[in-house]
Amino acid sequence: MSRKKVYMAKKVRNQIAKRRIEQLFSLAEKNAFLGDINIANRYVEIARKISMRSKIKIPKEFKRRICKHCYKYLIPGFNCRIRIYRGKLIIYCDNCKKYTRIPIKNDKPSSARLK
Repeated sequence: MSRKKVYMAKKVRNQIAKRRIEQLFSLAEKNAFLGDINIANRYVEIARKISMRSKIKIPKEFKRRICKHCYKYLIPGFNCRIRIYRGKLIIYCDNCKKYTRIPIKNDKPSSARLK
């Protein structure tokens, strides 16, 4: 009986944690565009702590907005550069001077699929 309650409570906790992470990233985006990059970085830090505590992955659209090395909020043209080179999206962080390379999927049909 108590196992079912614990499982339901865990499910509810995960939903609350996901909502809080989304809210923190939206607040980080607003503050970053207003010029308060330090507050945006703090929101990202809190969101990461929530995800680690509740063992939830940060969604892909939010994960690409933070540096994987220094965990700062990235704003293209302000504190990071984004380039496409040889089928990869390359993000260069101006804070820690490191690169993140993300492969871009090719949607071209291959010759094996045509046969």
